[in-house]
Amino acid sequence: MADRDFLSQLQGHSLTTAEILYRLPDHPALIQSYLWQDYDLAPRFPKLNNFLKFWASSLDGPLYRIRVAHKQLLVPTEIRFLDGELRLN
Repeated sequence: MADRDFLSQLQGHSLTTAEILYRLPDHPALIQSYLWQDYDLAPRFPKLNNFLKFWASSLDGPLYRIRVAHKQLLVPTEIRFLDGELRLN
């Protein structure tokens, strides 16, 4: 039996990390952080959206901000060296 994560990668999914900041229900001035990771499909992120819908409907801590990191958001789709000099400072 193949690993579920490996099968997801074969279908085009990549590891997605979301930093979810939310307010504590009893102390709304305080913000708590929660990290979520799963293999998801950019740019729509269906698994992350389902998780956020679950959070909004079932948990007490209201969402404050969500930052998403995914391979397609970080890497350019194509890199070509045309001509000239490449300098790294």
